Amino acid sequence: MGLAAIGCAAVHAQTDVAGSLYGAFAGTTTGNGTEQSPSNSAGALIELRHISNPILGFEATYSFNRATQDYSQTGIYPGEVCPTSGCPDLPPVIVPANAHEITVDYIPSLKIANFRPFGVLGAGVLLNVPSGNTADTTTQTKAVYVYGAGLDWGFLPHIGLRAQFRGNLYQAPDLTTLYSSTKSFTHTSEPMLGVYFRL
Repeated sequence: MGLAAIGCAAVHAQTDVAGSLYGAFAGTTTGNGTEQSPSNSAGALIELRHISNPILGFEATYSFNRATQDYSQTGIYPGEVCPTSGCPDLPPVIVPANAHEITVDYIPSLKIANFRPFGVLGAGVLLNVPSGNTADTTTQTKAVYVYGAGLDWGFLPHIGLRAQFRGNLYQAPDLTTLYSSTKSFTHTSEPMLGVYFRL
């Protein structure tokens, strides 16, 4: 009986590497007299995943996408004193940037024939790095919290398709010294499609 259980667990265990392409869609945040709008963009994700059983699975990921930030003025900054003629308007600032994300995630899953639905819950770091020769910019590192769900379809013994949705929660990055960050938490939605290779 015990050997049968071990054999069953081994059948359902899976170690794989995967690559996916995704779209990164983020919303606008406001705060500290600033409106901050990240650009929507395409990106790529690499995963190394091991699933031992339905309740024990983990992965390490790296992803990259363009994350250009658009800053504009919405009002008076906290503590700012304006002359009677009013506060001068600052011109909008666009900071081209790249986002590098590294996470470790918990992956509960269930094997049903050639399909494996799974969940994603994890955390990591998000590095926002200005690109080009934009002046008055700085790199920012933020904690990021990840959630999501997806489905593996193993159409060949060692190769399959992976469709998933991942959501990222993090504090808006402060990439320019000309504006203050909104300091608000923002959300990026990442629908993705990729291929995994089972080791």
